[in-house]
Amino acid sequence: MTQGAHRDDVVVIGAGFAGLYALHTLRGLGYRVTVVDAAADVGGVWYWNRYPGARCDVESLQYSYSFDEQLEQEWQWTERYAGQPEILRYIQHVAERFDLRRSIRFNTRVVSAEFDEVRHLWRLRTQEGLDLEASYCVMATGALSLPRLPDIPGIESFQGPVHHTGAWPAQGVDLSGLRVGVIGTGSSGIQVIPQLAQHAAHLTVFQRTANFSIPAWNRPLAPQDQAAFKSAYREHRARAREIGTLYEFSDKGAFDVTPMEREREFERRWDKGGVNFVHAFNDLSTNKAANDTIADFVRARIRRIVKDPAVAQSLCPYDHPLGTKRICVDTGYYETFIRPNVRLVDVKKTPIDRFDSSGVWVAGQHVKIDALVCATGYDALTGAVLAIDIRGRAGSRLRDKWAQGPRTLLGIMTAGFPNLFIITGAGSPSVLVNMIVGIEHHVQWITDCIEYMKASGQSTIEPSVQAEDRWVEHVNAAANRTLLPLANSWFLGANIPGKPRVFMPYAAKIGVYRRECQAVADKGYEGFVLVPKTQPLQA
Repeated sequence: MTQGAHRDDVVVIGAGFAGLYALHTLRGLGYRVTVVDAAADVGGVWYWNRYPGARCDVESLQYSYSFDEQLEQEWQWTERYAGQPEILRYIQHVAERFDLRRSIRFNTRVVSAEFDEVRHLWRLRTQEGLDLEASYCVMATGALSLPRLPDIPGIESFQGPVHHTGAWPAQGVDLSGLRVGVIGTGSSGIQVIPQLAQHAAHLTVFQRTANFSIPAWNRPLAPQDQAAFKSAYREHRARAREIGTLYEFSDKGAFDVTPMEREREFERRWDKGGVNFVHAFNDLSTNKAANDTIADFVRARIRRIVKDPAVAQSLCPYDHPLGTKRICVDTGYYETFIRPNVRLVDVKKTPIDRFDSSGVWVAGQHVKIDALVCATGYDALTGAVLAIDIRGRAGSRLRDKWAQGPRTLLGIMTAGFPNLFIITGAGSPSVLVNMIVGIEHHVQWITDCIEYMKASGQSTIEPSVQAEDRWVEHVNAAANRTLLPLANSWFLGANIPGKPRVFMPYAAKIGVYRRECQAVADKGYEGFVLVPKTQPLQA
């Protein structure tokens, strides 16, 4: 053991939903587990995203753990779509209820992880100088957890406060009476903009890309509705494991009905609200002509809400099919642009030239602002993993291996990096389903794998290069059967300059994916290379 190193069976990086469930499950099986997290408490993405209006786009009764029936019944949600404060309270309750904090090192950031080929273990180093060693390393770092600031000349010279929605101060930010600029109109931007508009003296929204957004129609959860849903929790959970989230899926194509019937279905789903809108017909994600019908419906709605024709036109997306970027769910987003204190700057028409100390230059005109909010998203799926200097067999760097895009088997492991597991990584359904459904499946699969390794006397496991290549091809083929690659989205890494354009999530339904993962395990981890404890690992 390295002098002064703390030794465990498993080290888990991240104390959000994934890290807490991994800790609870592995510790319950008798493994020595340490979780490390850079935050001061549990929560993951819900610890950092404290911006006004932060809310989950999956209904709260579904966005919760399923592993403990008593926990399901005892926790009472207050809204259809839970806000960040309530979700964070839920995660804190879970940590307290299952006594998880005693195994977590907070305010601890891992900077490097290196596989020791002689001793068959991972050696981790933290920014604070702590050394950790473990047979297995589990990356519970989150798909959307490394904030990205915009690359705009002079932004460092702006003298006012700059806040990213993904790293919002815990004590809050008072922007009342100020001239505020917002860059970004993805999910977090669409949530924060209506809130800021209520308090800022003036709000300037710098829109880089127009996005489709559906009203949430959020509301308090009636006790009887919550009780009825919970009475059938087991059936609901089983269905979610097949389809990802309990949406209402149509069995008809958009052109299987008359134009009037199609319009009525869009109206019905719009009035119901939420992401389920995109499942109005079964070919909207595969047939561009069908998708045009639903996109035209939303664009007509935008024009109906926003009376200024020029503003409405800028808010209407035309550069991607509906649903090929993460569909947004809002509360009063389009209505915000009716307010007299809100101005929309369409950056595609009038690009930002540069920042200076007091504002922004746009097409030769100076826009004064007192504060800047960056709702500019994340280095998704790979960013938080690659932020750590991970070195595998023969000292190979994961950053180098993934230089042309992430390569995994099942989205869980990558060749050349033994005993390194990734929860909801690139190559898994990940952000295309209810994240907690994906998290619970991955933790269960990883735990079963570690148990198998122990029972069969194995020392290391990693994918073969050939199996990994086949999986990457399979993931690409699944995406190409849909319209998803047509959007210049963060699914492809398009929001990060220089990042390779590779479609990262697995576009098949999670039930299909679960069966594929189970088949691999049932066949003795087919496609993986296992090394017994008596056999040295070859460099």
